[in-house]
Amino acid sequence: MARPVDAPPVPHATGPLLTREIADALCAARDAGAGTWTGSLDLGRSTTQANLAATHWRWRDREFPYPERLKDRSIHYWNGEAFVAASRYGRALYKLVPTAWGAPTFEIDGIKMLPTAKVSPFEDARSKVALIDPRGRRVLDTCGGLGYFAAGCLEAGAAEIVSFEKSEDVLWLRTLNPWSPDPDAPEHGGRLQLRQGDVSQEITRLPDAGFDAILHDPPRFGIAGELYSQAFYGQLARVLRKGGKLFHYTGSPNKLTSGRDVPREVSKRLEKAGFRTQLALDGVLAQRR
Repeated sequence: MARPVDAPPVPHATGPLLTREIADALCAARDAGAGTWTGSLDLGRSTTQANLAATHWRWRDREFPYPERLKDRSIHYWNGEAFVAASRYGRALYKLVPTAWGAPTFEIDGIKMLPTAKVSPFEDARSKVALIDPRGRRVLDTCGGLGYFAAGCLEAGAAEIVSFEKSEDVLWLRTLNPWSPDPDAPEHGGRLQLRQGDVSQEITRLPDAGFDAILHDPPRFGIAGELYSQAFYGQLARVLRKGGKLFHYTGSPNKLTSGRDVPREVSKRLEKAGFRTQLALDGVLAQRR
């Protein structure tokens, strides 16, 4: 079985990111005769200014064409020739999707992976990170996704985060997303280790009691049942020190339609593996006995 590897050293994109709304605003400002436009070209992370001409607009000493009408519910990046949607097809269609909150979510074959209806997915991750109190601790992030759990741990002062992500396509989306933490950014001081690998296999190579806290945000049960298994929970207990905390995202599937109470099922398995558990937010908070 292959050893885990660090994520490919693909630098974060620095070019402008456009949604249909931002592109329309640029064109409207040009049509109104404005010489400049002020707004965000990084999904709300910052505010910047672009200089407008009749045939192009200029930003950070680079010229870009005004895009044709862009797709709804899509984020577009500059590929050197045109603005194209931040999506690609691997084993499924992976797509970066804008939200009203700035920080994007992503979809796999049209299925949204992060909550966005009532709160920013970035803020949602922060609230869950707070449950494990990561300051000064070594944290295992089992399913990295866009990296919002890791970002929350970095902000909260975690000593080290080891984060696994199985999908090359998700790792690619991270390089386009300014809300995803860059492991190589100097301000992070090397505290984030992002590794490409299937955590259900890679966890067997992690040391006993090697982590102070764990964040477990697996895909839904129907996609990744192995990450809800008794065997995997036994591995989580093995690598977590006694007294260490685990937050396990389960979501809130409708019992009336599914016939299952996934949070309760998860709690029972975790207790069998050696945890004390309680329901918290949209998941289970557990502590290693």
